[in-house]
Amino acid sequence: MIAPYPTLRVERKFWADGDRIVVGIDEVGRGSWAGPVTVAAVVPGDTHLAGVRDSKLLTHAEREVAAARVRRWARGIGVGHASHEECDLVGMTEAQRRAAGRALVQLAVQGFEPDRIVLDGKHDYLAMPRVVRTIVKGDQKVLSVAAASVIAKTTRDAMMAEEAEHYPAYGFESNRGYPAPHHKCALAGYGPSAIHRRSWIFMDYCLWGGIARFERQPTLFSGAGFSDAGFPDAGLAGEADG
Repeated sequence: MIAPYPTLRVERKFWADGDRIVVGIDEVGRGSWAGPVTVAAVVPGDTHLAGVRDSKLLTHAEREVAAARVRRWARGIGVGHASHEECDLVGMTEAQRRAAGRALVQLAVQGFEPDRIVLDGKHDYLAMPRVVRTIVKGDQKVLSVAAASVIAKTTRDAMMAEEAEHYPAYGFESNRGYPAPHHKCALAGYGPSAIHRRSWIFMDYCLWGGIARFERQPTLFSGAGFSDAGFPDAGLAGEADG
């Protein structure tokens, strides 16, 4: 079944309820084994924008076109990152929160303080219950969230393509750090690079050379999506988010 195109229906409802600044937020890189997690925050325009969908439903070329359209249409855009070190140190939920906070700071500099945030999924990792409204599959339904997914994806993809020049064995230019066959083979043969998330459970099976293993700190990793040992569940670690 083909997913519906996202609309401004949700944003218009919030506008009608008095929320002047509505912001759509989405992330990419949560299931990657290397590189940052990236969050984009978009203040939508007040007219419909065609050609923009959840980034996972678009080809690379379509995403680049869509991103250019979003940048012309949006009233404001912020993009924040949490590094692979932060993903190891504080866990994914906190890393997402930090990346989103950095994206929101960029919007604040542009003069946008959100009255309402529409967040993709069912978990408010921002921990802002008075402001955040979570919507499952929001990137397929809500135009500002779909726009954020496109901006986050194209921004992070470009970053990982740059990293591929420094770590050519892993194929980051195509897999973006996700567990594709090429990437898994490179890990088996060479072990992790300097930008891999060294605390993740897949690292238990890697060769280790001169790079130190990140020490596990279970108390820092709590919340949905993490095992009792304090690390992303095996299913999450292999989950690609586009």
